[in-house]
Amino acid sequence: MIHTFVAYVENKPGVLNRVSSLFRRRAYNIESLAVGPAHLPGISRMTIEVEAATEDIAHQIAANLYKLVDVLHVDDLTNRKSVKRALALVKIDTSNPQVRSEIIQIASIFKQAEIVDAAPSSLILEIVGYEDTVERFIRMLEPYRILEMQRTGVVGMLRGSEPVSEGLAALEEQQ
Repeated sequence: MIHTFVAYVENKPGVLNRVSSLFRRRAYNIESLAVGPAHLPGISRMTIEVEAATEDIAHQIAANLYKLVDVLHVDDLTNRKSVKRALALVKIDTSNPQVRSEIIQIASIFKQAEIVDAAPSSLILEIVGYEDTVERFIRMLEPYRILEMQRTGVVGMLRGSEPVSEGLAALEEQQ
């Protein structure tokens, strides 16, 4: 089962390395990783998806994250109401006019997809959505010549009805 963890960490050099090394040392494969500034100054938010066979292993992962000095708070979003999204940019060779029109049709089928750049012989498409939607979109484009592709890791947060955890509330008060 894929577990989604959100870790609030100090925004300092080497933190990402320490977190990823923790997973490497324990032989857990990171399926997805996204890192960026959080809403709190000096703090980054990491969204990490990892396959954990049992709930006990998931609790172990969270406990191990807490052992790292730079990790301030960890939430497991897996069994909670949350919103998760992924993003992909895909550049397609559209030097053939028929291919270009087919790619435009594919983009129109996926309401979350849009053309973000057009050149005489290529299109760059963007899709933001659930991970499985992004996967389906990319599979639809595979028969065409993909020139480049960049994907983000999954990002996620608790839905509005879910309470902010006490640990995060304490972090916000410290700010």
